Amino acid sequence: MRGDAITLFLCGDVMTGRGVDQILRHPSAPELHEPSMRDARHYVDLAEGVNGPIPRGVDAGYVWGDALRELDRVQPAVRIINLETTITTSDTPWPGKPVHYRMHPTNVDCLTAAHVDVCALANNHVLDYGYAGLLDTLDTLHDAGIKTAGAGRDLAEAERPAVVELSPGARVIVFSLGCKNSGVPDVWSAMPERSGVDYLPDLSDATADRVLDRVAAVRQRGDLVIASIHWGSNWGYDVPGAYGRFAHRLLDGGVALVHGHSSHHPRPVELHNGKLILYGCGDFLTDYEGISGHGEYRGDLALMYFPMLEVETGNLLELRMTPMRVRRFQAKFASRDEAEWLRNTLQRESQRFGSWVAAARFMGDYSEPE
Repeated sequence: MRGDAITLFLCGDVMTGRGVDQILRHPSAPELHEPSMRDARHYVDLAEGVNGPIPRGVDAGYVWGDALRELDRVQPAVRIINLETTITTSDTPWPGKPVHYRMHPTNVDCLTAAHVDVCALANNHVLDYGYAGLLDTLDTLHDAGIKTAGAGRDLAEAERPAVVELSPGARVIVFSLGCKNSGVPDVWSAMPERSGVDYLPDLSDATADRVLDRVAAVRQRGDLVIASIHWGSNWGYDVPGAYGRFAHRLLDGGVALVHGHSSHHPRPVELHNGKLILYGCGDFLTDYEGISGHGEYRGDLALMYFPMLEVETGNLLELRMTPMRVRRFQAKFASRDEAEWLRNTLQRESQRFGSWVAAARFMGDYSEPE
């Protein structure tokens, strides 16, 4: 952090449950309740069939791999992820839901290993193991010293943003919002006397204004407000007009940055009146490695986003993106060819928003494919 600027780390979906949980030191019971998969260890088998053996009982930092080196190099002031995993020992999945993510609470050190500051939780997996699983998740993260936003024991807690104090008069405030169109069931919406998520029923101006009312109630001079939004489909580069209008309204009303996620691959980047919109940050850590389909989107490739924001205005001063690939359930620096593919794709899709992605802004210490 400089006196006049703050650098953040943002990434997309971190899904450390299911197959990833099985290679950590304290795996959950492997039983699944999916229509086509009944054992979480089979996701490990699928990944090994593509890229070779994956070690078991790995240390807490294994899944982050080279990302830890990059975080040490950049030293962002605040680290924010979208955590799409319930952290619980509950064996009761949400009824009728086809996919359930669960990580054993003892494995929370895989998050502290990366010094994660804030987990955005308003997404379509945080209640995979019901209300009991959500409460376990909140307790585990808070006991580990990780702040949460977007889910809570009641509506008041679910709507309460995470506040990271950097210095007197300088805070980063994170609101986490889960949109219906990303698969968040409306019954997961937190109520005054029911736990759940901070739920967006739509992307209307009225809904944006209600969010801005909450921003205004907590924002002080020197605060940078991040709106972390789980929205949209898993695949494709289309950004409906409603997304842009919603994001623009938030930025014009006092939000400094919109951190979008849900898509399994990066989506376009936009600069609106000096402020950054990440429409979809893509997956970051998952167990999808051996699952076929949608290969044209290169879901194995990911980005670490390092925006530098001006403290006084929230305007973007610089955005650095480090390209990664997931191999053997571990984030590794992408090869030069992979980095160029990501740059070209992001440039192609972002140019309609007037954004240009320069190759020099990919700052990774690239390795060649093994």
